[in-house]
Amino acid sequence: MTLKVSCPQCKSEVIWQASSEFRPFCSKRCQLIDLGEWAEENHKISQNIQPDAMLTEEMLDAMEDEFLMNNKFFVEPE
Repeated sequence: MTLKVSCPQCKSEVIWQASSEFRPFCSKRCQLIDLGEWAEENHKISQNIQPDAMLTEEMLDAMEDEFLMNNKFFVEPE
């Protein structure tokens, strides 16, 4: 079964597969428009900050490691 999603920007249909380079977007243009929306703070993740939740160094290190694992473009070339 082929999974199809709507482009978040223009709502055109996108096939969710490795060859769909810009998924979930249909094109680089839609991807950049969305990035610009985030940069201008038109999109926000609304979640209340929980001040009573204490983060340890170990927790921060684990979150950073997980982020870097899933976002290879932030890793320095070897």
